[in-house]
Amino acid sequence: MKTRPSLLTLLLAALAAAQTPITTLAPGAAAPDFKLPGVDGKTHTLKDFARAKLLVIVFTTNHCPTARAYEQRLIQLVRDYRDKGVALVAISPNAPDAVRLDELGYTDLGDSFEEMKTRARHSQFNFPYLYEGDLTGISRAYGPTATPHAFVFDSDRKLRYLGHIDDNERESLVKSRDLRNALDALLAGRDLPAPQTRAFGCSIKWSDKVDSVKKFMDKLAAEPVTLELAGADALRALRKNDSGKLRLVNFWATWCGPCITEFPELVTINRMYRGRPFELVAVSANFPDEKKEVLTFLQRHQASNRNLLFGDTDKYKLMEAFDPQWNAALPYTVLLAPGGAILYKVQGEMDSLALRRAILSALERDRPN
Repeated sequence: MKTRPSLLTLLLAALAAAQTPITTLAPGAAAPDFKLPGVDGKTHTLKDFARAKLLVIVFTTNHCPTARAYEQRLIQLVRDYRDKGVALVAISPNAPDAVRLDELGYTDLGDSFEEMKTRARHSQFNFPYLYEGDLTGISRAYGPTATPHAFVFDSDRKLRYLGHIDDNERESLVKSRDLRNALDALLAGRDLPAPQTRAFGCSIKWSDKVDSVKKFMDKLAAEPVTLELAGADALRALRKNDSGKLRLVNFWATWCGPCITEFPELVTINRMYRGRPFELVAVSANFPDEKKEVLTFLQRHQASNRNLLFGDTDKYKLMEAFDPQWNAALPYTVLLAPGGAILYKVQGEMDSLALRRAILSALERDRPN
């Protein structure tokens, strides 16, 4: 089974989906059946959970910051209710190619099936995490309005509660744990205090949003690409980082194979995080008279970030200005906090996921929980 559908497949799905309005299930409705691949390598169906007294289906996803805020709460909910006969399954309804890069500014991972596997391992999910990707119509049959959106079904698989998990994505501000209250009431045979609440989070990235992503990428492609020479003073200022932003600096050259291989990922990272206090500065170690060649490469890769070129033929003087400990290996990648503290540093090929996580950790450091 393909888990990364082609653009043609998504466009056909979007065309079909556009003809069908999405309606959220109403209390009392039967749970629509499903047959979906999980990150555990198994295919899961509704009947796989037949022994559960209550079944919680949460529509969630990797990239959404609100969904991310609830990951540990869902893990804890499974721990607390597993022995009471409650099963929980998470489904990602998002078409991965319907997510714009600027919508990934609060995550280390996108919404593809492979990235779902990575998230589940890293966060140690203790529940099935299923991929739907808006291709089979299952998510549309349930009708989630945001991620996350919870649906609770009784032993007859009739919908008894739908809405948010609790009333605040910041756990320290939660006043009403509505999903837990619903589970407690149903297990005790009591009427639900609130059978339906409003969901809150990121919009569902249905497949009919793919076209908007193409328009967004076309807009990025039209951004100007510039290149300026940088001497020793400019490199010392670059290292000092008084920009007030998180600064990612990558030293590369057109003759460096690993540099060329990883450069597109740096452009992607910049496009993900540049809407936050973050900037990418790419510094070419080519000679000044190779400026045309360097600029051509940057334009080909749509590198509209800040780009510098060694402005002196004495490369050692420039290396010394930025980092006296630099042993000359390219590529060389450094993540600097405002004020210049080094948060990530690698001479040689970078680990893209480790770098994204370092960026995200730094950006999230001062956000309250």
